[in-house]
Amino acid sequence: MGTIDRAIRILIAIAIGVLFFTNEITGITAMIVVALAVVLLVTSLVGFCPLYALLRIKTVKKVEGSPDF
Repeated sequence: MGTIDRAIRILIAIAIGVLFFTNEITGITAMIVVALAVVLLVTSLVGFCPLYALLRIKTVKKVEGSPDF
């Protein structure tokens, strides 16, 4: 997972957290969106997204001479 991808995920998770704690989003919608924020935050901190692996998406730049996994 690339640096920009990780940063965007963290920013989205923070924005969702702010919306939740300021009661801008509530109810079932809030719970679903907060769960999404947790997933975004965890995948960005770990640096691995299972969905990207499944779909073979790479957001990190390829280094010259490195093997393609």
